[in-house]
Amino acid sequence: MVLCAVRRHLLRSRSCGSWVRLLQRQSSGGVYSSIHGFNPEEIREKLQAFPGGSIDLHKQESGIAVMTINNPSRMNAFSGSMMVDLEERVTQLENWTDGKGIIVLGAAGTFCSGSDLNAVRAISNPQDGMKMCMFMQNALTRLLRLPLISVAVVEGRALGGGAELTTACDFRLMVTGSVIQYVHKHMGLVPGWGGAARLVRIVGNQNALKLLGGALKVDPELGSQIGLVDGVLEVPQVGEGTETVLQQAENWLSRYTKGPAAVIQAVKKVVLSGRELPLSDALRTEKDVFGTVWGGPANLQALEGKPKHK
Repeated sequence: MVLCAVRRHLLRSRSCGSWVRLLQRQSSGGVYSSIHGFNPEEIREKLQAFPGGSIDLHKQESGIAVMTINNPSRMNAFSGSMMVDLEERVTQLENWTDGKGIIVLGAAGTFCSGSDLNAVRAISNPQDGMKMCMFMQNALTRLLRLPLISVAVVEGRALGGGAELTTACDFRLMVTGSVIQYVHKHMGLVPGWGGAARLVRIVGNQNALKLLGGALKVDPELGSQIGLVDGVLEVPQVGEGTETVLQQAENWLSRYTKGPAAVIQAVKKVVLSGRELPLSDALRTEKDVFGTVWGGPANLQALEGKPKHK
């Protein structure tokens, strides 16, 4: 139903601002709303009762934002308050009209070890667990639907919910020696933050079954073979002139974010519609997004600077 509403609005929409407002209005761009019995304020209150760590966001003048999962004492596991932080940071990015890309990484040399078990134990009843699941699915769906090109940078370990978080980005980079592992089976669980559905779309049904059913440790080589990983970064060496992991990631992402924000956001929008909508609706959406950049400043400047084709 959400996608139907997205479709109807996009066909009427003619501006980048309307895309942002759309994401905020339609269940905040997520999957669940009040019609599904979802009350975000109720679960936010429960999650805030389990504090610790933070999700830090730094928006740079380059148009690239850096989102850091910051809870090193627990291998950057998500506390309840960090789940709420994540949703708030996504809201800020939805309103960032000058944005082009986002890098998601963990603090202190590791990515994310999933959920903080203290919070998990406290909301272990099925009702609260389902509400937390809906909350995080909404937040991560909104992250993936941002009109920004996103990349998760896995250094150290991405376990459980941390592995799921990587699939909520357009691309994944791994540092040599790092590991992605869906450990849910060992906890008597399956992914609940949307990680299984997104994983199937990235690596296919059989590979997803292997990763989930076998709880396989995915290193950069295996990740590259199955299409989960888009690039491998080197561990920085001690000495001058060595790029940090973040600098390597920024350089990698820059090849896809070079150019005006309006054009980069338009690229992400047409790819998003192609991924989520039936072909006829995706084509109409592409036409509408095309209309937002045709005759725009970047288009006119390019026409003035390029000679006619011979």
